Amino acid sequence: MSLLAVCFFWGTTYLGIRMALESFPPFLLVCARFLLSGSIMLAATLLRGSRLPRGRQLWTASVSGLLILGIGNAALTFAELRIASGFAALFITISPFWMVGLEALMPGGAALHPPTIFGMLVGLAGAALLVAPGLLGQSIDRNVLYGFLILQIGMASWSFGSIFQLRQNVDAHPIVVGGVHQLATGLAFLPLALLVREHPVNWSVRGTGALLYLVTFGSIVGYSAYVYALDKLPVAIVSVYPYVNSVVAVTLGWLVYREPFGPREAVAMAIIFAGVALVKRHTRH
Repeated sequence: MSLLAVCFFWGTTYLGIRMALESFPPFLLVCARFLLSGSIMLAATLLRGSRLPRGRQLWTASVSGLLILGIGNAALTFAELRIASGFAALFITISPFWMVGLEALMPGGAALHPPTIFGMLVGLAGAALLVAPGLLGQSIDRNVLYGFLILQIGMASWSFGSIFQLRQNVDAHPIVVGGVHQLATGLAFLPLALLVREHPVNWSVRGTGALLYLVTFGSIVGYSAYVYALDKLPVAIVSVYPYVNSVVAVTLGWLVYREPFGPREAVAMAIIFAGVALVKRHTRH
């Protein structure tokens, strides 16, 4: 059930971020979202008698949160200033490449094999079809290119943070750890939200509602489910969620904003999915 929650609710957050950006600048959006969700989660767990991690465990949980959310989710937020939410979801589908690649570089990680590398190349070819439509006689959209590159930074950080968290021995409940991740991110982004000059807040019912949705279903429900699934399931199984996320995000983006999705995007999605499937099939966990 936890993995199903991640698959669905995180698929809806791509649209939620785009809507929230209509009202809130990116640094403030990331800060407000995770300050609220992290505070609520930790307050709820403390009231239920859960124990907070201490010392080194608290430090490693905070570092993991900054890697996964502070850089990972912030990169997605900034990328959606340039690209459609559905495109962002399709690009993030290749995040398992970062997972298996970084894990292969770590002590004890499974080595990359030729079929895995071939699968990565196939998936990247699908991404290239979105980034460089010049392959079909069209010019390259710089916003799409920049969005893709920003997302690579976020995916690398998210994947490394996830693997780093997986390798830690933390006594606290995974939900508590998720709360620490979010509160640490919110606090880290507070100086940026206060000091960096961004556009003023444009209060609206839709933007504020999107922020509250992200806090509730994207962070409290979705991220708690992700951390729990990461603690209980192999990385290869957890990393399946981008498949469903992208389908949900593309569908919602087209329905609400009429984001582009035609034959080229459909072919690119199929190629990316095929590449990720090859990687997952030939990766041992």
